[in-house]
Amino acid sequence: MKKWILLLSLAALQGSPAYAQTPAKTEATPAKPMDMRIEQLPSVLAGTLPYDMFFAPSFLAAVPVAQLKLVSDQFIAEHGKPLKIISVEPQGQNSATVKIEYEKAIATAQISVEPAAPHKVVGLLITGFDVKGDSPAKIDAAFAALPGKAGYLVEKIGADGRRTQIAGRATGQQFAIASTFKLYVLAELASQVQAGRRSWSDVVPILANSHSSSATVNWPRNTPVTLQTLATWMISASDNASTDALMRVLGRDAVERKLATIGHSDPDKALPMLNTVEAFALKSNADLRTRFQKANEAEQRNILDKEATSLSFEKVDLVNLGSGPVAIDSIEWFASPSDIANLLGNIRQTGSQTALDVMAVNKGVAPASANKWQYLGYKGGSEPGVISMSFLAQSKAGNWYVITGSWNDTTKEVQNEAFAALMARLLDSVAS
Repeated sequence: MKKWILLLSLAALQGSPAYAQTPAKTEATPAKPMDMRIEQLPSVLAGTLPYDMFFAPSFLAAVPVAQLKLVSDQFIAEHGKPLKIISVEPQGQNSATVKIEYEKAIATAQISVEPAAPHKVVGLLITGFDVKGDSPAKIDAAFAALPGKAGYLVEKIGADGRRTQIAGRATGQQFAIASTFKLYVLAELASQVQAGRRSWSDVVPILANSHSSSATVNWPRNTPVTLQTLATWMISASDNASTDALMRVLGRDAVERKLATIGHSDPDKALPMLNTVEAFALKSNADLRTRFQKANEAEQRNILDKEATSLSFEKVDLVNLGSGPVAIDSIEWFASPSDIANLLGNIRQTGSQTALDVMAVNKGVAPASANKWQYLGYKGGSEPGVISMSFLAQSKAGNWYVITGSWNDTTKEVQNEAFAALMARLLDSVAS
């Protein structure tokens, strides 16, 4: 869950007829129901107006009061108290887009009310925050203040393909990047298609299960799907079974050669490239994990080969993973911000529109940030103690950028929502 999105009953936000801006009220003109609810919104978000006086029962049935309070409190902790409504853009008789001033930021929200009395709110979507007076220096200070280690890089890509650093911190340091590694798989797939060895429409079976496979959960083995479908699930939903299916079809060795061709500042750290089941199995099997951690690359490859049965989906015991970071400095996928920038640049240089389209399915940030760009491609990854977010973006002026960041903490879980908000600020800082 990303706390910058509060989503409730979107059906009420669609299909309303357009109408002209409501004239300014006079003392003799009673407030319209929509105006009244908009005026009450800051008080609701501040927790001073009871939720049941503002939201319709259907809304509260979908999103419990406890969840509303949790999200509102998170907004206040990060952005200060909500102060007032500063603009209203009607979207229909019963809907509007509004901007809410907080102490430290401006929130954009969509609100919808019941057409009949008592005209309570049936839809609310807070799409993002713009931090007041934000600057590259403030963003860098926020990265520096994160516990554990964190790094980021913003580069502008010139017409000749050369990249120029705009901002960065720890750009050459290796970080665990979790599912962001799947961009290497996408890059190799795009290259094999470009070379004529494969087609996006090739049909292959999903032969094995994996954990965290939301797109293919409980699917029967041998289900035939296209390579483009697998790639879309792998990138947009971070589906692990799709990732492992693609690695099997493309070949681990081919994906690793792609990493070498693109360039990696510490290949000993990055190789061998695990599939997702192997990573889960190694983390959940203490004996195998210890052997793998002590082994050199050749010995690690031998373990992957000889212990294939022990490294299968059926052998993974998630109970052994516990609730905090597990071996994130040794059983993971690793890259520096500069390595990821090279990777994103390579994907763009392949000229594969399909690969770009796949990356743009899930924007990774709230619409308020995503809509500032002509094109926004994204891949992120996380596990306890790890979060990584990377973007390939084209501004509305036509300029291309790479924006990537990672945060690791071996001692405790990182705050994914706070990092997502920080990366959104980084995106906003160069959007034009």
